[in-house]
Amino acid sequence: MRHEYRPPQRRSRLTRRGRLALLFLGTLVAVAAAVLVPLLRGGEEPEKPRRLVIPEGWRAPRVYAAVDRELKLPPGSTKSAVATAGLALPAEAKGNPEGYLFPATYPVTSKSTPATLLAYMVRTANEKLATKAVADGGKAHGMTPYQTATLASILEAEAENRADMGKVARVVHNRLAKSMPLQMDSTINYALNRSTVDTTLSETRIDSPFNTYERQGLPPTPIDSPGLEAMAAAVAPTPGDWLFFVTVKPGDTRFSATYEEHKKNVAEFNRVRAHAGSRAARGAAAGK
Repeated sequence: MRHEYRPPQRRSRLTRRGRLALLFLGTLVAVAAAVLVPLLRGGEEPEKPRRLVIPEGWRAPRVYAAVDRELKLPPGSTKSAVATAGLALPAEAKGNPEGYLFPATYPVTSKSTPATLLAYMVRTANEKLATKAVADGGKAHGMTPYQTATLASILEAEAENRADMGKVARVVHNRLAKSMPLQMDSTINYALNRSTVDTTLSETRIDSPFNTYERQGLPPTPIDSPGLEAMAAAVAPTPGDWLFFVTVKPGDTRFSATYEEHKKNVAEFNRVRAHAGSRAARGAAAGK
């Protein structure tokens, strides 16, 4: 290959005066930049986020209403945003975010929208369900992450306190193993859109996929937003042979393995309720 001859070129060198001129020019540029940046920023401080608290056990409509209030939007705005928010829900959910609006504290700024907040909640729920302990525990019980969230939501609604969640979870697992209906009042409450401890015989016969008195297995969707304790209990239930439980009075939930024992506990529950009702009636009469 031929090479074209080029005469050697001399490197230009700055004189002392030239070096001083460049140094002065560089100083001016630095000073100008230091003055310009604050002007461009307008001297504004970063926006301090507000806090949106979503407690354990809230149902989706209550979460929607809380977001509407926080963002000062007309009622129903957040619920309407669900269809177009592109939420990362499992296929089993069929677009329904119930159970995946994870209870936590979320930052809210002027840029927050119903869609961004809902996406944040669902993303958090997916992360919590994907932890090794929850994922492995669910697989050990033959449950998908969605079924784990569904079971955890029942525990959130049924257990009177965190200490009882593992025992309630054991009752559910034992009943599922024996193909017994779960018979959970919380699922009836969800079907009837209410919260109460009073479930009548006729209500246990309603035609609803959430009627766990008439239908076997877990309900088709979660019934609220379960927290970490409920998820942990769902996949790691307390060892035991219980098939029944009833909260006789605050702080006194009784678990039993036989129906005969359970009937005695229910009778005690009814006596406590009747006594409390008579005391309330006497108090109302005395106040007249």
